[in-house]
Amino acid sequence: MGEALRVGIAGLGTVGASVARVLSEKTAELTRQCGREIVVTAVSARDRAKDRGVSLGDAQWFDDPVEMARSAPIDVFVELIGGENGTAYACVKAALEAGRHVVTANKALLAAHGVAIAQAAEKEGVLLNYEAAVAGGIPVIKTMREALAGNAVTRVFGILNGTCNYILTRMEQDGLSFAECLEEAQRLGYAEADPTFDIEGQDTAHKLAILTSLAFGSEISAGDIYLEGIANITQADIRAAAELGYRIKLLGVAQKTESGIEQRVHPTMVPTSSVIAQVHGVTNAVAIETDILGELLLSGPGAGGEATASAVVGDIADIAKSRPGFQHGPVFGWPARELTPYKRARMRAHAGGYFIRLTVADRTGVFAAIARRMADNDISLESIVQHANGDMADDRKTVILVTHETTEAAVRKAVKEMTADGHLVDTPQVIRIERAE
Repeated sequence: MGEALRVGIAGLGTVGASVARVLSEKTAELTRQCGREIVVTAVSARDRAKDRGVSLGDAQWFDDPVEMARSAPIDVFVELIGGENGTAYACVKAALEAGRHVVTANKALLAAHGVAIAQAAEKEGVLLNYEAAVAGGIPVIKTMREALAGNAVTRVFGILNGTCNYILTRMEQDGLSFAECLEEAQRLGYAEADPTFDIEGQDTAHKLAILTSLAFGSEISAGDIYLEGIANITQADIRAAAELGYRIKLLGVAQKTESGIEQRVHPTMVPTSSVIAQVHGVTNAVAIETDILGELLLSGPGAGGEATASAVVGDIADIAKSRPGFQHGPVFGWPARELTPYKRARMRAHAGGYFIRLTVADRTGVFAAIARRMADNDISLESIVQHANGDMADDRKTVILVTHETTEAAVRKAVKEMTADGHLVDTPQVIRIERAE
């Protein structure tokens, strides 16, 4: 039996308290699995007196987490503070410089500083594990770093935010508005008091940027992601999608093209018969397409204290199983100094077309004008229909367009021209259709 692995936990919120509890309750099982005991020897949080429902044993308390990272008697520093800068970054940097392994669930930190801290970890010969940063309890990081050796990844995509998936699920199943579903998600604890980060797609974008680096060996570039949230999805869109045989999901998609790497986050219509369309509620799912294996889909709990704690404990256990002198693998699958600069792909044809919902003035010539603008931009239409609207005034009608393969730029230009023509009386809705999902 090896010496005990000494762990310091910075941040004792829902996840941190769950990690401490699991490590305490599962001591015997983890010792058998890892060949050594895992002991929490140091902790840090804002309020020393707060009752967190878990015993911290003889762990040493640090008011300053950076000081704990530098000088506490620990082998592993677990960062559960959150935030891309400030204390979280200072802690992780200090721990790595002190030659300590680091486990983090902080996607924002990795999206902003992932390459730099990966270089620091590899320079010091220590592990930087971050399974909990993407898709909660789903072991997608381990799968991409370790289990797909020899595979060339061509695309990675998925449902990466449980809050958005819950809202879209409830809108479809119960006919509720976006606002009603968001309020319910906040009441149930699935959404924050300020839900902007989730519903506008930034949370998904941070996770996608990490997966992109793992998939293609590129530097993380969260700022180069096409981003669109779900706040403008209406019941009209949900109903129209169902009638066409689709379901709306917020997807993060990264794929390699001849001109570079494409990263995008946006609402997407996927066939109701597809596997990813069956992922409901707060569940996450990640699909990985490779040249050897084909398509692999991983699905499971994407958020919450238990799911995230499970991933953190798994990362700690991996470190406990390693031994002195063992050569650790690269943080992002490739040595950090060899990650290639991110090259954004050109706007290209999108396989699957677009769904376009227009609210128009009900007058002669509108259909013809719409069709002409689409033709002017070389957009081929699969269908154009007037959609029934019992709750809309007689002088306004909804027109649903479904296009064949085209480009984002062409669609946006056509819609802009229709707006300038004066035919539209409400903001148009444009949603990609992914036929292959």
